[in-house]
Amino acid sequence: MNHQLTFTAADRDLWEQYDQLAARAYGHPVSDITHLRGHADLQVALRGGRVVAGGLGLLVDQHFGGAPVPSACLGDGCVAPEERGDHVATDMATERLRPLIDRGAVISTIVTSSTGYARRLGWEAPVDVLAWAVATDDLKKSFTGEDFEVEHGLTDEAEVLQRQLARQWNGPVHRPAWWTRWKQDKSNLTAYRFARPGLPTDGLLTLTTKRHERHGMSLVVHDFWAASQPTAAAMLAFLGRHSTRARTINFRRGALPPYPTLLHALRHHRTTAESWHPWMVRILDAPEAIRLRGWPADLTTTVHVEIENATGEDWNRWLLHIKNGSAELAPTSVPGQVTLSRRQLAVWYAGGYRTATSARMAGVQATSEQALTSLIRSTTDREPWLPDHF
Repeated sequence: MNHQLTFTAADRDLWEQYDQLAARAYGHPVSDITHLRGHADLQVALRGGRVVAGGLGLLVDQHFGGAPVPSACLGDGCVAPEERGDHVATDMATERLRPLIDRGAVISTIVTSSTGYARRLGWEAPVDVLAWAVATDDLKKSFTGEDFEVEHGLTDEAEVLQRQLARQWNGPVHRPAWWTRWKQDKSNLTAYRFARPGLPTDGLLTLTTKRHERHGMSLVVHDFWAASQPTAAAMLAFLGRHSTRARTINFRRGALPPYPTLLHALRHHRTTAESWHPWMVRILDAPEAIRLRGWPADLTTTVHVEIENATGEDWNRWLLHIKNGSAELAPTSVPGQVTLSRRQLAVWYAGGYRTATSARMAGVQATSEQALTSLIRSTTDREPWLPDHF
């Protein structure tokens, strides 16, 4: 009998069923389903009373333009192997977003290897995501710690520094109070703080290690937060000190910020960069997302835009006005100077188009080169970077 598919928020029993389904679908247990039970929303799909799909959702703020924007971060979603091919994931995504939208989410972020399905639903990747590996000896020979002191352990001051630095990028999560403990418990992280003598903490590094069977260890960096170039150099020098135990320093995907400290100082360019599936953004409520985002205080611009609607079947005309660090997106009847699909809107919002040229090569249409340039410049004061995993 082909039972109808139904959707519901998971109770204790359904949560356990989903935990078992995820282990079967992924081929291994998914620890976050246990670790995030007290913080995440879990929506599941049922057929004949049996859980056949589901996924976690976190309502957290993400920094864009220096301001926190309520985001529906979706993770650990899956569909039972026997249910795949019937677009269950599409319906499941809608149901996973619904309660988070009701609680105020105006954007959504997802990390998935199934980028095609995410794109069909309006998510898009604003930037490539890379994992880096560099020989420990190369770090040792290329960087010095100057007069920085290194202390073991996490402090409130270090967490405040992380939150301050997160605002300098488009994408980092404004980590709730429980976030750090969750990450530490999940990955067995060790934290180190960096500061000059007598001065406040200026850098934060977290890493995990795994002993090799015969000798030494593997070392993976999870957090790399530096307030200045000398601090970043000192942190890289500290990693170089592990040369007697670890041959290679691995930066987990997205962990290394997109600044040139590493590549511009290495004596030998022997790094390895591995591409991973990217984080992807979707705009759920364009007027609210734009109102809540931060904007350059010295920028004043007005652009008529046409934006693909939520169903992808029509285009709406809007007037975007930015002034004094604020912005408004208001309906209008005037034809747009720039036309954006839902996915292009998401990339622009995250600062993913660094120039008008990159926007045009992504398919953004414009009747005015000046309008396109003004629009792109409005979000390029901060680069896209999401080091957080969920």
